[in-house]
Amino acid sequence: MMNLAERVARYRPTAPAALVRSLYPLVIGFAIAWFLQELLAPLLGPFPAKLVLDIGIAIVLASSLNIVNGFGGQFSIGHAGFMMVGGYACAWLTYYGSIELWGSPELHGGFLGGGDLLFLGGCVLGGTIAALAGLVVGLPSLRLRGDYLAIVTLGFGEIVRVLVQQTGDVQYKEDVHGMASTIGKLGGSLGFGGVPTYTRIFYVYVFVAIVLIVAYRLKTSSKGRQLLAVRENEVAAEAMGINTARVKVTSFVTAAFFAGIGGGLFAHELGTTLNPRELGFQKSIDLVIMVVLGGMGSITGVVCAAIALTIMPELFRSFSDYRMPVYALALIIVMIVRPQGLFGIRELWDLGVWKRHIAPLFGKATLPTATAAPTPETEKAKPGLDPTDKEDLE
Repeated sequence: MMNLAERVARYRPTAPAALVRSLYPLVIGFAIAWFLQELLAPLLGPFPAKLVLDIGIAIVLASSLNIVNGFGGQFSIGHAGFMMVGGYACAWLTYYGSIELWGSPELHGGFLGGGDLLFLGGCVLGGTIAALAGLVVGLPSLRLRGDYLAIVTLGFGEIVRVLVQQTGDVQYKEDVHGMASTIGKLGGSLGFGGVPTYTRIFYVYVFVAIVLIVAYRLKTSSKGRQLLAVRENEVAAEAMGINTARVKVTSFVTAAFFAGIGGGLFAHELGTTLNPRELGFQKSIDLVIMVVLGGMGSITGVVCAAIALTIMPELFRSFSDYRMPVYALALIIVMIVRPQGLFGIRELWDLGVWKRHIAPLFGKATLPTATAAPTPETEKAKPGLDPTDKEDLE
């Protein structure tokens, strides 16, 4: 009879199998992004395609906030501040970098050309700077709880907005070459205009796939379990040996990184002038509503809420005078009927409808168990089961 170590070794995947299992969700995400960009968007037309792009950006931002507010049980209402930091950093790199490299801030190169690579590098730069800002804010403030943390994050968002409004005017290409530094030339209160429009549906949904995979694997990992324990009872989690401050700061930095990437995608959207007024308190509240409406801690719930709340204003556009009251009334009704959000803390595959109708289509995967062959003595020793017990087991 095999011991426990041998039984575990039987089910441990090989290195190639583990690599395939790790990469196939990302490959599926790339395939979906390519399908949306090359096949679906041309069929939909310009406006629906832009709506699909807006939905992707909303999913990136709401899913990143869900890591803090949903998984960690914190209450951050300054997420737009990190979005602003990442968006301005990315716009600064692509605008002034294009002038230095090609002499013009216009689009350069086709798909994955020089300009697109500069844009992707700008998104990573924006995410990194936003993560550093999250570290600076998180280290002293995440020892706070509840309303106090909300006040700190709100103050951070407003500080960023005011600082951006104090920057200088955007410089044109003929003025850039003689300047020592362009870091403070971000447009001020008028906004950062002239940013090249590199954001594509493909890039947006590649980042959607990445943030959803990170969120899911964080939630199911040991670090994620620690974060969920902090959410349920921070005192009990600390008593069990969890470094609650480190866990919360890590989640805060991760969320800020993806918020910065979302800001970079937003900054380079077609027809967008990056204005600090658009990334203020109201934007943070919109993201909080998506998280609360979808369910605090539910990845698929937040995705569904981000889709719904991006489409709803467009559906109500015909009621131009009553659009916002109807929109607010719909949210109030949902909060009364489902105060825990659409999915609560569960995922789509945890719902009864999914288990009854969708899961059987994929079959049930069961692992064989290594047990000894039954003997007449063990068969006689088995207790009998009445019909109700058999039904429960089935």
